[in-house]
Amino acid sequence: MVARGGSASAGEILAMVRAGTVRTRRELQDLTGLSRSTLVQRMAQLMAAGYLRESGQVAGTAGRPAKIISFAATNQFVVAAGLGATHAELAVVDADGTLAAEAMHELRIDEGPEQTLRRLNRRLTDLVTASGIDRDRCAGLGVGIPGPVQFGTGRPNQPPLMPGWHDYPIAQHLAGAQGMPTYVDNDANLMALGEARVQHPGAASLMFVKVGTGIGAGLVLDGRIERGVGGAAGNIGHIRIDRGGDGHRCTCGAHGCLATQASGGALVRQLTAAGRPVSTARDVARLAVAGDALAIKLIQQAGRLLGEVLATSVTLLNPSVLVIGGEIGTAGPYLLDAVTEAIHERTVAVISRGLSVVTSALGERAAVHGARHLVIDEVFSVAAVDARLNAG
Repeated sequence: MVARGGSASAGEILAMVRAGTVRTRRELQDLTGLSRSTLVQRMAQLMAAGYLRESGQVAGTAGRPAKIISFAATNQFVVAAGLGATHAELAVVDADGTLAAEAMHELRIDEGPEQTLRRLNRRLTDLVTASGIDRDRCAGLGVGIPGPVQFGTGRPNQPPLMPGWHDYPIAQHLAGAQGMPTYVDNDANLMALGEARVQHPGAASLMFVKVGTGIGAGLVLDGRIERGVGGAAGNIGHIRIDRGGDGHRCTCGAHGCLATQASGGALVRQLTAAGRPVSTARDVARLAVAGDALAIKLIQQAGRLLGEVLATSVTLLNPSVLVIGGEIGTAGPYLLDAVTEAIHERTVAVISRGLSVVTSALGERAAVHGARHLVIDEVFSVAAVDARLNAG
């Protein structure tokens, strides 16, 4: 957003700098039309708040060297929590993506919100302390959960894998406990945002598919998450692929869902029946990486089922990048290869030729980086920055 005619606010100036639209005060003045005195005042506000800094100089400039203006990313930290069905990936990271601290903890989300969040709060407090970062330097907390979220309220919306969590005020609870702005989103959405901003910044559209205990997808269009009306966009694990099903009821209560046959939970059930000692999707992944023939075969079968569903999705959306992630998705090439083959068999060349299907490069940190970008986008939006500076 660029305000012209001398009306650019401090928040708009920060947005221009963060977007890379301008690098110097002269460029700001030329672009916005602000008077010199007004620009000096607004830059002083942003620098006093720790949002901007000036360093170095633009090479080859005539006369007095122009200093380069940049977002003070290393002054702004985000606390991130990516919650899965059986574990949590936690981190303290600055706005540029440098990790100050991280930890992985076992955490079962089916124990309900009170017990789960009590444990999460304790772990987050310990991590921030261990990072050595002052809490007042933490811009906010970003949390991913394995279920649909009404983003505006930070509350889950009928999450199949999370019994007892519907409409629970997660954002409000954590904001009060941690003392910082808190944003909650679907974990696949955060993973999609992380991959799009960090690994594929030039992609006009990206779809991320997480295959862990369940199956979910996130979609990023023009750099922004597409959440859908109820926060349930990408809930592909509950597409019915078999009217009769295999007798196993899905966590959503139905039979025949993709998740009952192709998710990590389904693979755990199938491998357990075959005598393998597995209890989580992570156990299944370890078997596959170790070369277990049955685990590999079942993952390949799951990949073909998933690919059949994704063929419809990519035909409808025509994304440039499809990223496969989650514990099962990153356990060797087996799921990726099967998904890619099924998509190519079921789509026309104009779709498949323009589609890059890749494994998640960020792995378990995808949600952390997505949370980082989500929090920074929200906390340093034009409206939020202007409101804080005006109040100050």
